[in-house]
Amino acid sequence: MIEDTLVKPMRILLVDDNPNNLKVLSEAIQGHGWKALMANDGESAIEQAEYAHPDLIILDVMMPGIDGFETCRRLKANSITQHIPVIFMTALSDALDKVKGLEIGAVDYITKPFQQEEVIARLKLHLKISHLTRTLEQQVEERTAELTQSLQQLQHTQLQMIQSEKMSALGNLVAGIAHEMNNPLGFISATLKQAKPNIGDIIEHLQLYQKSFPNANEEIINHAEEVDLDYCIEDLSKMIDSMVMACDRIKNISNSLRTFSRGDRDYKQPFNLHEGIDSTILILKHRLKANEHRPAIEVFTEYGNIPEIECFPGQLNQVFMNILANAIDALDESGAGRSFEDITANPNQITITTFVAEKQVKIIIADNGVGMSEEVQEHIFDHLFTTKGVNKGTGLGLAIAQQIIADKHDGEIDCLSNPGKGTKFVISLPI
Repeated sequence: MIEDTLVKPMRILLVDDNPNNLKVLSEAIQGHGWKALMANDGESAIEQAEYAHPDLIILDVMMPGIDGFETCRRLKANSITQHIPVIFMTALSDALDKVKGLEIGAVDYITKPFQQEEVIARLKLHLKISHLTRTLEQQVEERTAELTQSLQQLQHTQLQMIQSEKMSALGNLVAGIAHEMNNPLGFISATLKQAKPNIGDIIEHLQLYQKSFPNANEEIINHAEEVDLDYCIEDLSKMIDSMVMACDRIKNISNSLRTFSRGDRDYKQPFNLHEGIDSTILILKHRLKANEHRPAIEVFTEYGNIPEIECFPGQLNQVFMNILANAIDALDESGAGRSFEDITANPNQITITTFVAEKQVKIIIADNGVGMSEEVQEHIFDHLFTTKGVNKGTGLGLAIAQQIIADKHDGEIDCLSNPGKGTKFVISLPI
């Protein structure tokens, strides 16, 4: 029997205004090992059902106050009692009344005068159905939880694969470009440095000719005026210096590319976060420059005295890249509809701050863009969630960023934002 399989005996709430009916039903129920709860009107039945949570209710239809139909309606409208099976007990034989009771949530009818054997048989049936239903619901909930966990694990693995493949491909590409740049760059730089003293010797030799033969012919004088010889001599050295500086600039860019694409090993390694941030800013510099729609975006770095941390440098650089790229997108969006002069008066800005607090390195990346609503903030780290238009965002950037910070580095990444007041990302990494 059902009651033998459970730790607690089944509890059945009997609701009838006739004390004799309650007594007979109570004795029959207790004779089968069930526990009888009793109420003599609808109001007390509802109150008792809320705190006692019976396994089944036998409910008389004709009662003073609220009748059985209204009592059943209230029980089914209450989230606490709506799942308790209700069996109506009535002397009414009209089929319409029975249909009415079934429509409002009853599972069965017992007709007065009742036979104890029939009542017990029906109770056994509906208690068994109720038990099976609860067991099935529990199994469905457990299976749903398992499927949800499997889906989350699948998404987690997918993010790892995407992030790994992306960083691997990007790292190989950038490292290859940086390597190929370095060969001709080294040749140009070395040649310029060697050419400068040679050109100086040639100019000095030319000046000796001018002193030795001060009376130049008309053709030489005219040509000197035509090419502005004095200016050429003065400017040539500056041109060489400018080209050497340009080579140094390209070399810095190449080094930044190599820093950004720094390959991660299977274990963490010491890394200067400021170098990673600087290299990311340099790579994004083309997006920060002024265009026909807005002036240049200003980037301010307020670096504190932070130590190197054990981490996966390439992965953290990708986090910086994702957040800074999103900040630029937000500032471009905030500029839509504003005049060039208005943006100049209230410039677009990104501020990056680092400091140590509570044995953690804090990196704050803040912009004064459009900001986000509370609803959007709740989903920005969700897999495939994006507010950008078609072909403008994958919805993976911040999901990957959170995975890198939380799962790979035992850190935290939080977002603070208000519409029209900008957005601030706070990254916390353990030292």
